[in-house]
Amino acid sequence: MRVNLTYQRCGIVLAPDGSLLEAEGVLNPGIVRDRGGTLLMYPRMVAPGNVSRVGLARAVESANGIAFEREGVVLEPRKGYERRSVAGGYGCEDPRVTFIPRLDVYVLAYTAFGPEGPRIALAISSDAHAWTRLGLIEFADDAFNYVPNKDGAFFPEIVSSPRGVPSFAFYHRPMLKSNVEGQAPIPLLLAMPAERREVMCIAYVAAERALRDVDGLRFVMESVRVLEVGERWGRLKNGAGTPPVKTSAGWLSVFHGVDSLERPGGGASLHYRAGLVLHDLERPHEVLYRSEEPFLRPQTPEERLGIVNDVVFPTGIDPLDEGRYDLYYGAADAKVARARIEVAFQDT
Repeated sequence: MRVNLTYQRCGIVLAPDGSLLEAEGVLNPGIVRDRGGTLLMYPRMVAPGNVSRVGLARAVESANGIAFEREGVVLEPRKGYERRSVAGGYGCEDPRVTFIPRLDVYVLAYTAFGPEGPRIALAISSDAHAWTRLGLIEFADDAFNYVPNKDGAFFPEIVSSPRGVPSFAFYHRPMLKSNVEGQAPIPLLLAMPAERREVMCIAYVAAERALRDVDGLRFVMESVRVLEVGERWGRLKNGAGTPPVKTSAGWLSVFHGVDSLERPGGGASLHYRAGLVLHDLERPHEVLYRSEEPFLRPQTPEERLGIVNDVVFPTGIDPLDEGRYDLYYGAADAKVARARIEVAFQDT
């Protein structure tokens, strides 16, 4: 399959407002449209001490572009699994939001950074404005319940699991137990066999159970690795970015890949870039296409310098029409940026 992709940066759309709630950045937003068609953003807001909350901002769209007006906080760390007393921070991080028509509900998957480290948690809403927590994801394979986990993002429709079970599915990224506050040291990653590095996975929950009770979305029966580390980029690790959107060619998502960037004078740091992945519509664990090269990489001053340098981290996507999307991403873990992408698929 060949993919023709063009993109255009549209600049920063949300930056810290000077308040304590955003003193350490506003970044990595979920994006969705409410039932009335209003575009909503759910940014991660980081207060001093790396304490994270999920905010809500409403888009004001005009001929001059898109601006976002803050409307408050929808999730702040209150549950035991979102709080901890040790140094390094805690809270509700990196939300991704999906509307699931069969359940008639919005699902917000986020990283709950609590006493056991990062875990994936869910909240639901009928209107995309007021949210109710469901709780932490639980895996039938109990080993997963003791592993740090991030990058939760739901598919909007029922799909087939590897065992053929009709399922709701979501991305996730099980992490190394040896990571330090969410990051494994670069030498450790470089020394590790590729098959053991952190990569995008898909978890499956039985549709029958979730249709009986939406709380069933928390209970995973299967999980499979779907995007091994790349040979040309994303060699250290990769993970989910945006929730997948349905196209005529398959489920399309923008994912992130991480490499080592050598620094002048010695040393290295992590380098986050973004590319496309396309999954089969019925069996999403079958990958039809992945970007051979990243299309989005840190280039502007806002992407190169910030709370964490050299990061573009895609988390939100707004489908405009077939093949045209607005992509929202964290820039250097400090601000929110937008890009317009156009994608066309051709069979080869």
